[in-house]
Amino acid sequence: MHRIVSATVHPALRLILLALALCLSVTANAEEPDVRTTWRLLDYIAVDYASAVSEGSVADEFEYREMVEFSDVVARQIAALPDTKDNQALIRRSDQLRALIANKEPAERVGRLARALAASLLTAYPVPLAPSQAPDLDRARTLFAQNCASCHGAAGSAPPAAMQALDPPPIDFTDSDRARQRSAFGLYQVITQGLEGTSMASFASLSDEDRWALAFHAGSIAFEDVAKGERIWREDDGIRQLVPDLETLAALTPESLAEQIGEDRALAVMAYLRANPDAVGQANDAGSLAFVRDTLDRSLSAYRAGNREEARQLALSAYLDGFEPLEALLATRDGGLMREVEQALGQFRAGIESGANPSELQQLRARIDSLLARAEGALAPEAASEISTFLGAFTILLREGIEALLVVIAMIAFVKKSNRFEVLPYVHGGWIAALLAGVATWVLATYFVSISGASREMTEGIGALLAAVILVSVGIWMHGKSQAEEWRRYIQEKMGKALSRGSAWFLFGLAFVVVYREAFETILFYAALWNPQSSGIILAGALSAVALLALIAWAMLRYSRKLPITQFFRYSAILIAILAVILAGKGVGAFQEAGVLSATFIAGLPRLAELGFFPTVETIGAQLLTLLALIAGFRVSRSPSGPQPAAVEG
Repeated sequence: MHRIVSATVHPALRLILLALALCLSVTANAEEPDVRTTWRLLDYIAVDYASAVSEGSVADEFEYREMVEFSDVVARQIAALPDTKDNQALIRRSDQLRALIANKEPAERVGRLARALAASLLTAYPVPLAPSQAPDLDRARTLFAQNCASCHGAAGSAPPAAMQALDPPPIDFTDSDRARQRSAFGLYQVITQGLEGTSMASFASLSDEDRWALAFHAGSIAFEDVAKGERIWREDDGIRQLVPDLETLAALTPESLAEQIGEDRALAVMAYLRANPDAVGQANDAGSLAFVRDTLDRSLSAYRAGNREEARQLALSAYLDGFEPLEALLATRDGGLMREVEQALGQFRAGIESGANPSELQQLRARIDSLLARAEGALAPEAASEISTFLGAFTILLREGIEALLVVIAMIAFVKKSNRFEVLPYVHGGWIAALLAGVATWVLATYFVSISGASREMTEGIGALLAAVILVSVGIWMHGKSQAEEWRRYIQEKMGKALSRGSAWFLFGLAFVVVYREAFETILFYAALWNPQSSGIILAGALSAVALLALIAWAMLRYSRKLPITQFFRYSAILIAILAVILAGKGVGAFQEAGVLSATFIAGLPRLAELGFFPTVETIGAQLLTLLALIAGFRVSRSPSGPQPAAVEG
């Protein structure tokens, strides 16, 4: 951006020119001081003071004289601003800044005050801080080559030899220490007004959009880990909330973001956002049907352009970031519609994976649009009623609770029938710990961190598959004990011996995994359903479900005590086998929704999420493999030499 090629400017002449420029600026704006110029001087002080003063001594005499001059101008400009309720506080802080610089205070203290004063200045005297729309970075690269490369080098890091003689030489945009302290707004200001006393000319002749584009491009050169930043941005809703709009992004420095999320993550996120500022605009609509539509359109455009991986990522984002957060609420109002939308979005992703004709995807996109129009009506506030809210809260907890209850009750009944009362605390400890972990997850997800759509699906998938594997083993063992002779042999071998510590902890782990998976899913549903205005109705639905679950648990335990032991094991084995098949389907389905596994849809088959049945080759295949493993295990377990799982070994 340095376009003026000249010999080194003598420091004294440079200071005179700078003072003259500033005086002209102040005179021209005497009636309405330029807040932007004042802000830019504060930004310059915050960044460059460290090169002027080191450990209480002047490191560069000329730079230090600049800092003194700039702080004086800042104080005069702030004092000349129109009176507001904040004006006197700004004047006091500007005087404090002058004193700190005069006393050669540490750079960290001066920089912190300069940045705080700049932020307060813009709060008191607002000026436009951001472009009206996301800058065009493709155009920015062309502009940089035309206007800036001759001084900064094509890559922004290697100024030509003729430029090195300038004092100061053109900025190296790959200097990460300097770039960490620069906001896009600060760069925009320099591009607009030039930099007095240097060869950096004003580019006010460029359009506002072009200047913003150059600012974002120049501010992105020092940061390279764009892919990591994109992954963090897509997965962490908390970070997206920290940068909700372009104004925040334009004013944000990597250093200030690092104070909130850590340096490595902040630099990666800034690399992505400055190279892709349009991502911030999308974040405003995340968790909305508008976001789903927009992202699907972009996915389809990328697919037509031959960028299949980009199309796949966008299609996945449309589901995970757009629809999935609304899924739970829609399920309580129109479960059938929720399943239709989810399946259609899955088919769209599958079409991209299989290389479908773009016209086919366009037809599917049109069908999704009609489904989303229906979903808008179902999700509208007026569509909610007290009855639907109560039933939603009631059925969610009842449905998720029954799955966990069946396994835990079977475990408790088994322990009691085996007269192994000493391990009951492990079973109870497992499900109680899972509920406490569920509460902790809710607190973390609500107040501290955000659980991304992909993370939610992965957690559900891992929990479901892990529980399915364990239940297959337990079901096979229980089926083997469904014969009276086998049970008598087991009792004779184990009677009088306590279960091993490892086996007791196995029961703890099984209870924990099964209950936490259901608790985690319930938390997600309630988070989507929660509304302060209807909190009483939601709590009533939840408490009603808890009461019914307690009644079911009491009835199951009472009935299991009356069952002959062989029938108990036979029924329990069948029940656990069914649950294992259901969880196998749910686990694979969750991995497909997270984009980890591909999905090959089978036309004409229904989607029965409660049974873990999804119309894809992969989920049905997983359920068939689980069923075959159970059938084979049941046959082997009927023999005296059948397998004995660790869960019940002494």
